[in-house]
Amino acid sequence: MAGALLATTAMATAGAAWAETTITAVMHSGLRVLDPVITTAHITRNHAYMIYDVLVAVDGDFKPQPQMADWTVSDDGLTYTFTLRDGLKFHDGAPVTMADAEASLKRWAKRDAGGQLIMDVTESLTATDDKTLVWKLTKPFGPLLDTIGKQSALPPFIMPARIAATPSDTAITEHIGSGPFKFVVDEFQPGVSVTYVKNEDYLPRSEPADNMAGGKVVNVDKVVWTTMPDVQTSMNALLAGEIDYIEALQVDLLPLLDGDPDVVYEKREPMGYQTIGRMNFKYPPFNDIKVRQAAQMALSQEAVLATLVGNPDYYEVCGAIFGCGTPLADATGSETLTSGGDIEGAKKLLAESSYDGTPLVLMAPTDVVTLAAQPVVAAQALRNAGFNVDMQPMDWQTLVTRRASQNPPAEGGWNLFFTNWLVPEISSPLVSPMLNGRGDKAWFGWPDDPVVEELKAAFVDAGSLEEQQAIAKKIQAHTLEQVLYIPLGQYINPQARRSNIVDMLPSPVPVFWNIKKEG
Repeated sequence: MAGALLATTAMATAGAAWAETTITAVMHSGLRVLDPVITTAHITRNHAYMIYDVLVAVDGDFKPQPQMADWTVSDDGLTYTFTLRDGLKFHDGAPVTMADAEASLKRWAKRDAGGQLIMDVTESLTATDDKTLVWKLTKPFGPLLDTIGKQSALPPFIMPARIAATPSDTAITEHIGSGPFKFVVDEFQPGVSVTYVKNEDYLPRSEPADNMAGGKVVNVDKVVWTTMPDVQTSMNALLAGEIDYIEALQVDLLPLLDGDPDVVYEKREPMGYQTIGRMNFKYPPFNDIKVRQAAQMALSQEAVLATLVGNPDYYEVCGAIFGCGTPLADATGSETLTSGGDIEGAKKLLAESSYDGTPLVLMAPTDVVTLAAQPVVAAQALRNAGFNVDMQPMDWQTLVTRRASQNPPAEGGWNLFFTNWLVPEISSPLVSPMLNGRGDKAWFGWPDDPVVEELKAAFVDAGSLEEQQAIAKKIQAHTLEQVLYIPLGQYINPQARRSNIVDMLPSPVPVFWNIKKEG
């Protein structure tokens, strides 16, 4: 009897020692689209950081640092030589080689605005052996490392060459990286739940974690993202200890968390997000500049932000397309947006335009708290100005799939949608996806605008910050004149976690390495 009791106790102790450490997180959206090249959706980017790695990453000062590879640059600035660090393997056991990096970078560059600019001056991009990648340029491109090391929009994640051979407008069907977590295919429920397990073969860098750079040390066994579209439900689950983390909270509900020592809420990123509207340039009515200008004139940042956020401590009226508080900030051309809109002026412009009353297809996500207000506020303002608005509700993942469609609005396409960007994602013309004027090769909306492309090329060649700022001011004025997109102000998005979730990196992108779960 005593022997049986000792055996039972030993088994229980062993079970406790081997118990999995799991973090259960409610992210801002459910995950359906898994390919980080065909979409700029933040949830897909977050997924990609779990399973993929990058050659270059930025630290807390947004300076490029070696991640998968070190590099040297020739004295003339025309040749970059990258050397892969040892011990890197994909999740299927295959070694990572520079042939994988070459294929991944080329696929990425077909879709990314900065990547397209680099390829304009690329003579060759070649893996000369398994450890070496040589990038030769026809003219210097000063921000090359900043561009391939950027943390968001479309970072160049490295995947196996056979997967990266997939055309850039076609979704990949295998999801194998070399990053710190593995994607559990059998447990994936699109839009509902996704599971990641620690990659035991991952070799972190030796440097401390710093933003997206440094050692990606995984201290938990599993991370589960579960979808809870209702914020109140997710907050109740957090208070009850049923989940560990919420990525996006409604500001007006924060007082519900006050006074609970087991819950912490905080601002993730000090500069926050810019919320924006994007039109479809391919079809009427927004192929007419006067219609675009009328729509922009009808909108008010204050009306959008007050409805979206509520508490002015968490938002800022800001007419700068590169974000307020950034080196390139300028508010040229944003007067109506920042002063409450001009409905009468919008009516006049609309009357002078080609608009014939055809309904605008406005896609409105219903399951993301930070995207629910913009379509409602905008639809009313547009109707007040004389637009016929067909606001079509859908979940966010349906929207990010549908916005890639170039079909006419009446055949499954669209005219207008709203989204949000981290300010670092739009703080330069080389990283902002909306400032791409390459028509069908541009970001969703597809403006054909050679002027903005010429201005970006001049920005690359600028020899000083002052020259860059002068060009950025021209881009600001041109963007709002042509209405390449509508900046609708900045806001801070608070997150919440159980107090036993510690050492979470204060990076703009939520990552799950370095983090620990105590107790």
